[in-house]
Amino acid sequence: MNARSARSIRGLAAAALATVLAGTAAACSKPGGSSGGAGAGGAADAVTVGIAYEPESLSPLLGYGREGNSKIFDGLLAHGADGRLTPALATALPEVSADGLTYTYTLRRGVTFSDGTPFTAKDVVFTYRTILDPKTNNPARTELDALKDVRAEGDHTVVFTLKYPYAPFAERTVHAIAPAGIAGAQDVNSGSFTTKPVGTGPYVLVGWSKGEKLTFKANPRHWGGEPKVKRLTMAVVKDDDVRATRLRAGDLDGAILPPALARTFAADKGMKTYAARTYDYRTVTLPTHHAVTGDTAIRRALDVAVDRQAMVDKILDGTGKPAYGPVPTDSEWFTRGTERRHDPDAARRILDEAGWKPGKDGIRVKDGVRAAFPLWYPSGDKLRQDHALAYASDAKKAGIDITVQAGTWEVIQPRMKHEAVLAGGGAPGDPDFDQYPLLLSSLAGDGFNNMASYDNPTVDKALEAGRRTDDRAARKAAYDTIQRELVKNPGYTFLTHIDHLYVLADRWDGPSTLVEPHDHGLASGPWWNVEDWTPKGAPKK
Repeated sequence: MNARSARSIRGLAAAALATVLAGTAAACSKPGGSSGGAGAGGAADAVTVGIAYEPESLSPLLGYGREGNSKIFDGLLAHGADGRLTPALATALPEVSADGLTYTYTLRRGVTFSDGTPFTAKDVVFTYRTILDPKTNNPARTELDALKDVRAEGDHTVVFTLKYPYAPFAERTVHAIAPAGIAGAQDVNSGSFTTKPVGTGPYVLVGWSKGEKLTFKANPRHWGGEPKVKRLTMAVVKDDDVRATRLRAGDLDGAILPPALARTFAADKGMKTYAARTYDYRTVTLPTHHAVTGDTAIRRALDVAVDRQAMVDKILDGTGKPAYGPVPTDSEWFTRGTERRHDPDAARRILDEAGWKPGKDGIRVKDGVRAAFPLWYPSGDKLRQDHALAYASDAKKAGIDITVQAGTWEVIQPRMKHEAVLAGGGAPGDPDFDQYPLLLSSLAGDGFNNMASYDNPTVDKALEAGRRTDDRAARKAAYDTIQRELVKNPGYTFLTHIDHLYVLADRWDGPSTLVEPHDHGLASGPWWNVEDWTPKGAPKK
């Protein structure tokens, strides 16, 4: 559940964006030298942007491009500017059978991969069947649980057959498609395709220096036309402050920044700030396998002790909203009445009644166990650090002692079963995408899925019910049940939903934002449609 990690807690459902928070802060040298954007000393048709994290793999077979818009690859469908599904490698939205079990796609003709190999239905079949193969190390396989089979009917028709009606299945077909002839001729999990991919997308990867940058060039073969931005560099800079410094120095043309740092560019007329609505939340995992965080009274007390609105106002500078679960409060799937107001007195009463009594130092104790635990956050992530410190401060007022600690994901991951983490997640599209991998008990311990090892039979039953029907009323009832159960026994303390802020040099026509998932950087932000940008004053594509 981190911002990126090959296994994200959601379905971004499941856990991957499947990208791993493996990036390290890059040195303050220009990421691309002459290949950078105009602001980085390069040509006007080149762009260099700063991102916080890089993927672990660039193979769709291992989870990359699950949510579409990967730049290197295309899916059968894509998301348009309004967030709705639109045809990509398919010529139209799928034809769906009356029973909701068959989805038929007609494919574009004349499409090729960047190496000139023709794209056909066999590539689609290969991609989905390989993902479903248990031998493939794809942590997001549960996202395709409803898929029974996929078959080609000639070169330009693909038919998906489902085990049960799964309402959001079409959303799953934004998934990037890999070439069968190349990826299928090598080890799926460790072959060169994982770092040197070939796709049908608008850009071609020309270089990847792990922990430093990814460099792309425009794909002249792209079925949508060759992009006007000929070179795109994504500099991997984990530290927020360093990203801002490099942007201010002209080393970057754009970057994602936390609110406080984005605000420092407000007076710069050469820069423009873009705000993107998101499903991205910050939450504290409360591991079941810990004497303190696994106690229901502690969980309930923390849920009302935390001042979410103060976090939105002070940490996010108003660019977000309180979170009471993975579903944003402005979503049609949010269950009204499950909001938890900030109530320190109620938190203390809950603990008193459960036998957690204040010790001499004010920290509560029960049966010899002190109400104390560590809370980890990824080093360099200022937003998570600020959330963690505010959370610990609120908890202290209720008599719970939280020690905030920073570390790399290599340090944090082995501790996740027993120690709390300031985590992130969130995926637009459908409530199943987030809640299933976050809460299903059988996914506990599966990478970044169900990091808290949450175990609630009522929730498990509702999760299955919600994904196994396309009846909207039945689905709403299932997700209402889940959200109400999280009030009774919250295995996580949800804090805020965060709007993403990006600062970009104002030299192009075309940048905009979409409703974004937790995972952001490579395919999100104002550069989600960089292939459609034109330098200001240049002829439109």
